[in-house]
Amino acid sequence: MSMEKDILDYKQYVSNKKYGTAVCISGIFGIFGIHHFYLERYAMGLLDLGLSISAFYLIFNDNPYGYLILGIDFLHTVYVTYKLLVGEYADGNGYIVAYPGQKNINHSKKL
Repeated sequence: MSMEKDILDYKQYVSNKKYGTAVCISGIFGIFGIHHFYLERYAMGLLDLGLSISAFYLIFNDNPYGYLILGIDFLHTVYVTYKLLVGEYADGNGYIVAYPGQKNINHSKKL
């Protein structure tokens, strides 16, 4: 009975979003924020996309601040990808995007 309860508790906090898909999107299209849209974190996705567009606009207009903005966006992407890889990143509903076989869920979902 205890094992069934543990499984139910585990599934209660795990996102239905695919881990591999989220990590691949973050690694490939991370600076554009596409992974945030996939994980239903729309505000972060818009912020990331806005940072990318702003950075490229400034770079193409020979403004050195574009490189700073792009660097900040890149660091943010590295951080989010790391959190996804170690199974500590939540989707837009607060559920953890767990890696296959992950047992320890430090959930942020308040029930």
